[in-house]
Amino acid sequence: MAFNGTWKVEKNENYEKFMEAMGVNIMKRKLGAHDNLKITIQQDGNKFTVKESSNFRTIEIEFTLGSNFEYSLADGTELTGAWNMEGNKLVGTFTRKDNGKVLTAYREIVGDELVQTYVYEGVEAKRIFKRE
Repeated sequence: MAFNGTWKVEKNENYEKFMEAMGVNIMKRKLGAHDNLKITIQQDGNKFTVKESSNFRTIEIEFTLGSNFEYSLADGTELTGAWNMEGNKLVGTFTRKDNGKVLTAYREIVGDELVQTYVYEGVEAKRIFKRE
């Protein structure tokens, strides 16, 4: 339950390069790097509710660990996949519907921060969040 709470993005590492690898155009990359993303996570056993709120959209996602679900990124990229717990880390493996390529995402608590790591086509990016 360590993930529970509201988290606000504090800094990005290599995020624009990651978005470029994902095929996001330059205008959306510039906007995306400053989206003021806030994530609220509620965990109840294997079930999670995640509310993502940014300058561009607010969505709520519900998922159960190990169960596939569909998800759209802020730029409209559609994915299907699942989150699993590996130790104290949430690991998400998602396949793009448009090209079949895999996006891997990790969420872990490091000290007092929530670190989200994304890996796509060999490009790794991190978004670091602080609890509100």
